[in-house]
Amino acid sequence: MNPRPAAAAATAAALTLTLTLTLTACSSSSTATDTSASGHGSGVTVSHIHGLGLDPSDQRLYVATHEGIYTPDAKGKPTLVGDSKDDFMGFTVAGKKTFYASGHPTSGGNKGLIKSTDAGRTWTSLSLSGESDFHALEYAHGTVYGYDSTNGLLRTSEDGTTWKDGAALKALDITVSPQDSGLLLATTGEGVARSTDGGKTFTAGRQPVMAFLSWPAQHELYGIDTAGGLHRSSDGGSTWKKQSTVAGGQPQALTAVSAQHVLAATQSGVYESKDGGRTFTRRLDVEASGGH
Repeated sequence: MNPRPAAAAATAAALTLTLTLTLTACSSSSTATDTSASGHGSGVTVSHIHGLGLDPSDQRLYVATHEGIYTPDAKGKPTLVGDSKDDFMGFTVAGKKTFYASGHPTSGGNKGLIKSTDAGRTWTSLSLSGESDFHALEYAHGTVYGYDSTNGLLRTSEDGTTWKDGAALKALDITVSPQDSGLLLATTGEGVARSTDGGKTFTAGRQPVMAFLSWPAQHELYGIDTAGGLHRSSDGGSTWKKQSTVAGGQPQALTAVSAQHVLAATQSGVYESKDGGRTFTRRLDVEASGGH
């Protein structure tokens, strides 16, 4: 058997993820256009999404972007939450009106880990300000799990202020088993890497290559590939079954709210599925970011 076709396919997949990593990295150019004086209301178009979440208290959608956090208004148009138009990179909903995030201030630098307890209206700096930019954040088992892209490390914290450094790796996204605090997955250029020791070490990436992952229930793990294909695994990522392709091309974020409820962002919009990823409807329009 000639191994070259398989090797070529793996290389192509890794290159595709590299492109995703490049397009996900922020530039200094504006990627959200505000045509209203106040920054609130229907004059806003959103692009370059980094995170998605639903507040469990009211099921309101929140979208973390290159220029602030947005939520749909009564007409489904994006409205800026609070006054911050900072670049929100890592973003996760931890509970009722409680969010964690990271990214860059408009003035430049790194935000470290920040927290909001009023659904994103105001934020408090917790730790690593100026030092770290978490491109992926998860809150599970009373712990913040973060991929610190500045230092290329998986890091964990139980209080948001003191951190334990884990493995060094190049990843785009992470997810944590809802049943096992020590079981983590990360998306890499080689495929999905696995940790069974809380992120201290990871196996080499295993095909298929995924851009983003979300793990809402023990036997319901979701992954979206670099072309927007939504996949589902019932065995913790050992095998995958493609459910559908999310419209809009290259993915920008993925959050599974529950076993059947999935949110995905692509270059054309934020899409929602309530049937396990088999079908999606558009929740919010997105303006193409042009590669930024």
